[in-house]
Amino acid sequence: MPVRKSFDAVAGMALRAVPAFALRAGTAFALAALLAGCMEQPSRMSTGAPLSGAVGTEDVMAGSAARSNLIRDLQSRNSVLPAGGPFAVIAEQVLAASKGAAAAELRVAQLKADAQSKNWLPQIGPSVSLSSLSGLVAGLVLTQPLLDNGRRKAERDFAAADVEVAAVGLSMAINQRVYEGLSYYINAQRAHAQAAVSRRAAEKLAQFEDLMKARVDGGLSDMSEQQVISQRYAEVQAQLAADAQAAATAEAQLAALTGAPLRDMRGIDSIRDMRAGPPALSVLRKQGEGARVLAQVQLTKSDMLPGVTASADVTKGDTNTGLRLTGLGILNPGAGDTMQALRETATVVQRQNAEAAELAQRRLVALAGEIDTLSSRAATGAQVLAQTEANLELFTEQYKLGRRSLLELVGQYDAFAQLQRDQDALRFEIALRSVEIARDLGLLVDGERL
Repeated sequence: MPVRKSFDAVAGMALRAVPAFALRAGTAFALAALLAGCMEQPSRMSTGAPLSGAVGTEDVMAGSAARSNLIRDLQSRNSVLPAGGPFAVIAEQVLAASKGAAAAELRVAQLKADAQSKNWLPQIGPSVSLSSLSGLVAGLVLTQPLLDNGRRKAERDFAAADVEVAAVGLSMAINQRVYEGLSYYINAQRAHAQAAVSRRAAEKLAQFEDLMKARVDGGLSDMSEQQVISQRYAEVQAQLAADAQAAATAEAQLAALTGAPLRDMRGIDSIRDMRAGPPALSVLRKQGEGARVLAQVQLTKSDMLPGVTASADVTKGDTNTGLRLTGLGILNPGAGDTMQALRETATVVQRQNAEAAELAQRRLVALAGEIDTLSSRAATGAQVLAQTEANLELFTEQYKLGRRSLLELVGQYDAFAQLQRDQDALRFEIALRSVEIARDLGLLVDGERL
């Protein structure tokens, strides 16, 4: 029998029968449950996946246990961090020390969704009324919406969308936390690499300074030349101290995040290109929020449209059963504009989702472009560095033959050391951009662990 015809037939019998006699409590409960089963439409997740058949106990339980496409998408994502590498080790340490509130928020949302999955059942509550000046009469009231214009389904959809938003929030929080740990580690490794260059430069400049002092003492050079080398040596020493401080600060931040000092690890991993990866987490969050908004719209519409609710009041063994008309908000003067605004909300949500996807794509393209630029600079810089190193060797030979001054040799070595520092920084900048893309796409942690 079609749902609408079934409802009309049963509701008609109920309307004719209620004024005639009072139903017993068990009969009222069965009638309310029967009408609810006839009226309830097939449940649907917030992503639009239908559940077949009329709503019953088995269907509601299956709908509660089923996961949406959005959550399945989150759980299907695999980490791009190479297994066994330093990045994966840092990620494990960060996850082990995670104390974020996002997991608790997801748990609360799941409990609310489980509670709403049972909203098709009749509600039973106490009824207390004043019968006279000297006493109270207590009983039980059983209520069951018969025509709710999709309100209970919207409540379930809202709760399901709330779970989706909380799930995306958990993924974003965990990926952000892992990103912070990896950024601390990468910054520490960059500081260590640049400190090694500064240390070698300081040692070399110390040798040049000693040589210049000997030349000044021998009358072959004046004090102005020695001051130039001493000043450059002091600058390199200060640079070395700054690199050491930067490394110590980054390692302290990482230790505070993981709850344990950083193990003796060196090096960084290479992360694969992710331009053809899944949608960004920000896009999924906007989709979940949009589904929640649409469910709220349906709740508002159902409150405005006329509805019918059956109730049974059991007091002192008597059962009083009746029907109640609800939701007459459609009769207010601004109802037309309100309904039109609600109908156009779907267009707003659709456009917001499109804007979020466009913004995420632009950000991905920008980060990928930065990686390409840095990679190009690294390739060009490697050639320049090799040429500068060859020139330095030539300057050294010419200095030994007396064709170059010591200051010229110091200037050439200073240029080589600075170029080497810049070249070393490029690969760490590339690693930071790659980790940032992986964070935005939710690819720093396996989705199955969320």
